[in-house]
Amino acid sequence: MEWFTGPGYWLSRLVFQRALAGVYLVAFLTAALQFRALIGERGMLPVPRYVERVPFRRAPSVFQLHYSDRFFAVWSWTGCAVSVALLAGLDSQLPLWGAVLLWLVPWALYLSIVNVGQTWYGFGWESLLLEVGFLAAFLGNDEVAPPVVVLFLLRWVLFRVEFGAGLIKLRGDACWRKLTCLDYHHETQPMPGPLSWFFHHLPKPFHRAEVAANHVTQLVVPVLLFTPQPIATAAASLMILTQLWLVLSGNFSWLNWITIVLALSAVQLPTTPPDTAGAPLWYVTVVLAVAAVLVALSYRPARNLVSRRQIMNRSFDPLHLVNTYGAFGSVSRTRYEVVVEGTADDAPREDSDWREYAFKGKPGDPRHWPRQFAPYHLRLDWMMWFAALSPAYAAPWFGGLVERLLENDRDTLRLLRGCPFPPDAPPRFVRARLFRYRYTTWRELRETGACWERTYVREYLPPTRLNSATQRR
Repeated sequence: MEWFTGPGYWLSRLVFQRALAGVYLVAFLTAALQFRALIGERGMLPVPRYVERVPFRRAPSVFQLHYSDRFFAVWSWTGCAVSVALLAGLDSQLPLWGAVLLWLVPWALYLSIVNVGQTWYGFGWESLLLEVGFLAAFLGNDEVAPPVVVLFLLRWVLFRVEFGAGLIKLRGDACWRKLTCLDYHHETQPMPGPLSWFFHHLPKPFHRAEVAANHVTQLVVPVLLFTPQPIATAAASLMILTQLWLVLSGNFSWLNWITIVLALSAVQLPTTPPDTAGAPLWYVTVVLAVAAVLVALSYRPARNLVSRRQIMNRSFDPLHLVNTYGAFGSVSRTRYEVVVEGTADDAPREDSDWREYAFKGKPGDPRHWPRQFAPYHLRLDWMMWFAALSPAYAAPWFGGLVERLLENDRDTLRLLRGCPFPPDAPPRFVRARLFRYRYTTWRELRETGACWERTYVREYLPPTRLNSATQRR
């Protein structure tokens, strides 16, 4: 069945699958190291409480059947182990049916996590990893060349990621149409990276050129993915370069990396393909059946692309098989940050000894230079950015965060860069204040060594103490 496979993409498949396994590893590692404080039994948004009110059909997950922190830990570390095995090429050592099943394992493992992750897992790259991971299971292994229909569906995903992001920008914030969004974006993005300060201070004409190039890459280039080679390879390569530029400019978890992985599947690498057997009938039947289902499920995401009320990062089925994507439909002009502080004083006065909690990724101390964390995802730091934009959005979990800080909760403190209180002496009171942050100028950086300048705006949360009514049981 020569029409079914694309022998020229065997090396592209190999690179794609190994890179995807690396992204899976980061995702499972993030879950294993952070879940206890976020969704664990004593977490801010506990899984047991969530599954009590959400039925299995809406959020299919093994944790609907049983949950304990130990079980979740084993589940996550199992995902890490499977990812390492795939990264090492175990799928190539198995028969074709075994490779298909092995690739479905991390997808099923991560689906169970995402579907109970609640707000902490409400990001587009979670669904993107699941959608791409599901397709990867049907790319086969060294026994057969990659199926053309699966390669096409991967390009369809990449098209929706890029084209959807481009459309949401044009339909959203006027600064994208005026080419001025990058005057603000590098300063106000959720989690700046170590080079973001320098990106922000690039000349404004360069920022205009960046935005214009972004529109071309997201609205014109994706169409070329469906053209013959080598044009499709050139289009995918341009997308990869654009994503690497974004990697340098900020911390966007594995969004840029999974997009790069997707683009690799469309690149036809110059090499001589090995001799492979024809695809067995059962494999052809399964792949075509899966493709038919995914094409049918694509109707709503495709309709969303052309809708004037386009929505971003939405899953239309509980298995996250086909989703809609997009980012930064609006860009903040001013950066606000919630600064959390505690005091051991008996009375919370303004002149009390207030000590600031240091987060790993989000801006805090103006002199602390941001670090590069992506593709690793600091979930709490990201949500603190949303908390500054909307206290109502943070209401379900922010009180739980404060409560755990008042207890010096070990798992919560592990999410932070530093705690100003000794383990056996938690603070008596915790408060939160809202500050406006801006990047310093070149002159201010030289004089003070600070990359940020911050100005107090208002009280975010008044001094709060732990009492018998709020203590967790």
